[in-house]
Amino acid sequence: MLFLYLLSILSLTVQAVFVTMAIAAGLYYLAEVVEEYTVMAKYIISWMIIVTAAIHVGLIIFEDIPLHLNIMGLIQQLLHGALIRDFPVVKVTSVTFILAVANLVLHHYMAFMYFGNVYYSFSEVLAYFTLCLWVVPFALFVSLSANDYVLPTTGEKQPLLGDNNVVTDYLSRKGKPYSLLSFFSFAKDSILPQRSKKSF
Repeated sequence: MLFLYLLSILSLTVQAVFVTMAIAAGLYYLAEVVEEYTVMAKYIISWMIIVTAAIHVGLIIFEDIPLHLNIMGLIQQLLHGALIRDFPVVKVTSVTFILAVANLVLHHYMAFMYFGNVYYSFSEVLAYFTLCLWVVPFALFVSLSANDYVLPTTGEKQPLLGDNNVVTDYLSRKGKPYSLLSFFSFAKDSILPQRSKKSF
């Protein structure tokens, strides 16, 4: 009996490792796709924002979830809409981004407090968190790496004279890639063994 229990623990550990690797591979693939098709990604994320806002309106009309949770959700979608205007450029130091993150944290806290006190089935709680809280921020998080590969344009608010021109500013920023895709590339290069090509 003890041996089978230890095997079940080992099995759960192996399954957790495989699930983690599958999620990491999926995130890497999504980041690659978003970098390649930024216009399509903006279109899809915009529709995700609209659908999430419509879900909040539907919850206000058809369900008795507190109004303040749905109002926070609608405010969250307005902030996401403001963030998506300049897509794929997402400035993490902008006021809109900071307000969106703060509202997301507060919305999570209020939702945990409500669903902790009022009984709903696990699938209903998971549906609320997935569709109302996680889908759009997750899509924006995955698309943060698309900003690293955007070509400079004259539309950026940079003077075109002197050392602060668009190209110099772009190339100086390229030296510091802090994105989801660069993290996965670093992990791939440092963890996975490199195969050398045979010359024959």
